[in-house]
Amino acid sequence: MSSDEFRPLNESSLVEYIKATPALSSKLGDVSQLDNLQIKEVGDGNLNFVFIVTGPSGSVVIKQALPYIRCIGESWPMTKERAYFEATALKEEARLCPDHVPEVYHFDRSMCLIGMRYLEPPHIILRKGLIAGIEYPLLAEHVSEHLARTLFFTSLLYLTTTQHKRAVAQFCGNVELCRLTEQVVFSDPYKVSEYNRWTSPYLDKDAEAVRKDNILKLEVAQLKSTFCERAQALIHGDYHTGSVMVTQDSTQLIDPEFAFYGPMGFDVGAFLGNLFLAYFSQEGHADHENDRKTYKKWILQTVAETWNLFHKKFTALWDEHKDGPGEVYLPAIYSTPELQQLVKQKFMNDLFHDTLGFGAAKMIRRIVGVAHVEDFESIKDAGKRAGCERRALDFAKMLLKERRKFQEITEVLSSVQQLHS
Repeated sequence: MSSDEFRPLNESSLVEYIKATPALSSKLGDVSQLDNLQIKEVGDGNLNFVFIVTGPSGSVVIKQALPYIRCIGESWPMTKERAYFEATALKEEARLCPDHVPEVYHFDRSMCLIGMRYLEPPHIILRKGLIAGIEYPLLAEHVSEHLARTLFFTSLLYLTTTQHKRAVAQFCGNVELCRLTEQVVFSDPYKVSEYNRWTSPYLDKDAEAVRKDNILKLEVAQLKSTFCERAQALIHGDYHTGSVMVTQDSTQLIDPEFAFYGPMGFDVGAFLGNLFLAYFSQEGHADHENDRKTYKKWILQTVAETWNLFHKKFTALWDEHKDGPGEVYLPAIYSTPELQQLVKQKFMNDLFHDTLGFGAAKMIRRIVGVAHVEDFESIKDAGKRAGCERRALDFAKMLLKERRKFQEITEVLSSVQQLHS
């Protein structure tokens, strides 16, 4: 039933599509058994239809991009072509880090449809686990591995300039989703916008203060320029705790439809920023049985471990491939251990400050912008929710403006605890 024309699939047309697509039907059972497939639509995201399809011998996930933003409707059109970039990024990330990216079984460009591995229970969205207060002992280990490998191997530290430019060109068409990020992360929160919202009336003055903070605006303009101009590596582009599925021993990165060649710190910062949001939300989820204080310490420990392990793994890959094809730091020039160490220190220090800046910008937009996070939204008491959000917002504003004064992640964590004591 494959076709050259796009049409949104529903449960009945999806069955026919799967039966006509061997790459999908073979995962589910014999074609003669596929009339009674179980199909569940689980797309609680902002953009797409997502179906879990279960047959006699297995399950698959089918994701279809719509030509508009699902959570707003047809009044905000959105390119369907993002499915191509998502499928391409998933395949590239799976090549570089197969343990932490679900396998793609099938991609249909005309239908904007991806069929991929179903991450079976007990996998849940990390954000939901953080709200529930569940510790994941391997989270920092796994996320740092994924970040280090996907960012290093798609950068000029490893690629030739010719390879890198070819790869940049492959993703530069993902302009609409980049523009969406530019708008909702770097622009809307700092001006009056019909899409902005916040916990009103509690945060009315806080939202106004963001719009009037000239130093904040100068810093966010610099970050926006970096985001738009710096094709440093293939980034996921939406690396938050809702794009990670976890169990106690598995961590899987999903939904890279915002992928393009951009600044490495945007991915690292997005993840750490969302951990900070989870941290600041914990008081809203505490009760008389669990004050969440131990869990808050675990979150901060995970922030530190993620950065420190990423730093260690990324620089280890750099050392391992220092005589490889990468064309930024040619061995003939950077020939002494002392110079190589200087170069690494400068690079990682700049990346650290990018990470803090982008992480802070992602936090701000989740509090006074269009798309909020369940960490806060699930706190029923609006006054309590606003208190948690205000502390997060105050920290994020400080971090964005003062990020260059921090040299170690432990210094950042100390400032969190001072602000939150």
